[in-house]
Amino acid sequence: MSHIHPKTTPIYQTSVFTFDDLNALEQYFEQPGQSYMYTRYSNPNTDELAEQVNKLEGGAGAVVTSSGMSAILAAVLAVCKAGDHVLCAEEIYGGSSALLTKELTRIGIEVTLVPTDSMYKLQPYVQPNTRLLLVETMSNPLLQVFDIGRLAQETKQHQIRLVVDNTFATPVITKPLALGADIVMHSVTKYLSGHSDVTAGVIVCQQQEDLQRVKQVMMVYGLNLSPFEGWLAARGLKTLRLRMRQHSSNALAVANYLQAHAKVEKVWYPGLEEHPHFELARAQGHGMFGGMLSFRIQDDKEAVNRFMRGLQQIPFASSLAGVATSISYPLGTSHRSLSHEQREKMDITAGVIRLSVGIEEPEEIIADIEQALAQV
Repeated sequence: MSHIHPKTTPIYQTSVFTFDDLNALEQYFEQPGQSYMYTRYSNPNTDELAEQVNKLEGGAGAVVTSSGMSAILAAVLAVCKAGDHVLCAEEIYGGSSALLTKELTRIGIEVTLVPTDSMYKLQPYVQPNTRLLLVETMSNPLLQVFDIGRLAQETKQHQIRLVVDNTFATPVITKPLALGADIVMHSVTKYLSGHSDVTAGVIVCQQQEDLQRVKQVMMVYGLNLSPFEGWLAARGLKTLRLRMRQHSSNALAVANYLQAHAKVEKVWYPGLEEHPHFELARAQGHGMFGGMLSFRIQDDKEAVNRFMRGLQQIPFASSLAGVATSISYPLGTSHRSLSHEQREKMDITAGVIRLSVGIEEPEEIIADIEQALAQV
């Protein structure tokens, strides 16, 4: 069979691999990565995905997991144990916040949420047992952009790890490890896979020590990705650069359109010059600003309902980053678990709509939004 050279890696849809004899088994343990034993440990398809993402992010290695959530879990558990303390940006994906504050606190990890205006001044928040800071390159859903280089300097000063969720930006726009981050993770479900048909996560590490810990956590906790999902995600990844360019240029066109619309009260998009982090986003993102934006119409759920029902092409879906445009409602989905006070503080009010801009023709997207806004 050695003459077969497929251009695309076949799907290794198997839970287990066989050995010829005890010598082959010993070789497996003595030379890691040369052969396979059990898909929970590793599989050619998930290895291919990990290698490709690692290449894009420029790390020492990567580990893929069953979802973005299990990627965050693996990253935190790789560094922290009971009795340790974690810092987390206050404005972050609701699922990340819930994992840290509701679940990891139950197993003895302390968590402090850091307000956005204190992110570069961590001194009051750092304790002797603080191990890491978790942030997003661009925050969900109001697109705050963090200066990764400054955060890296700040975390190094306090000798804590900087863990960056790079899901919204992707390595096409920003490479956090090159800017000084220690660990980068993604929900592969979103842009990396890109077609709304995979649930997966990935963790990329700068240091071998962290990488080995992440691998151990993934294997022992059983956070592995299935071969088929790995294959699909690796397939989607091949067009990431093309897709991100189109997502970004479309989102800028849509943001400009929304900003000029009488029924839109506010638009959050880092590519607008009015955005408080526009210059930083332009420098850190090589002139691209991503495909995610949020905007506010009047703070009335019924108005939002009328807008959603008015859309003919754009569906209401609680995820993001597919090739097709979709909208989401942070108050009712991603940030549902936050208290009323937290939402008010973060400016996530009843009229805020999150838009994941796809790769269709921008005129099509704008036309659908236009006729839906006419219903409001």
